[in-house]
Amino acid sequence: RWLQNLAMILWGREYHAFPQLLPNSSHTFAGAVINEVQITIILAALIVMAGLLLLVHRTRLGRAMRAVAENPAAASLMGVDINAVISVTFMTGSALAALAGIMVSANYGIVHYYMGAILGLKEFTAAELGGMGKLGGAMLGGMLLWVFESLGAGYIGDLSGGFLGSQSQAVVAFVGLIAWWT
Repeated sequence: RWLQNLAMILWGREYHAFPQLLPNSSHTFAGAVINEVQITIILAALIVMAGLLLLVHRTRLGRAMRAVAENPAAASLMGVDINAVISVTFMTGSALAALAGIMVSANYGIVHYYMGAILGLKEFTAAELGGMGKLGGAMLGGMLLWVFESLGAGYIGDLSGGFLGSQSQAVVAFVGLIAWWT
């Protein structure tokens, strides 16, 4: 929360334009319109997810991360430097969050001090849908949430008669989470 406040103090409450780095030409694929930025975002997300899975499941650091997550005391007894693993894990998570922020900013073409708040809630929703602590499940939960939001925004937005407007995506995300928990 304090980072959002700091960003608001530094850059103000206004929306700022994000530089358009790729051409904004559109393509039609199976009836859906997708532009170059969205294609790049999807490809980058797939590469990052594959890299993260490789890091966690195929490296010594990943083994240490899983050991510390499972049982920190036993990992420490086996010679794992818990503080170093936790630090690297938080640095990795922060780098991934920064990359996600760049992707979202590139997609919408704007940046705002509060733009990550709803995304953080959606990330939690995706992790819950896929299973907390399961990396592949969280990725699958994120993809399912994306599909539900995309379809739900059109259908719920139409059914509500425009009452929900652009918030219909968030409604679908959180109704889905509530339905999952019950």
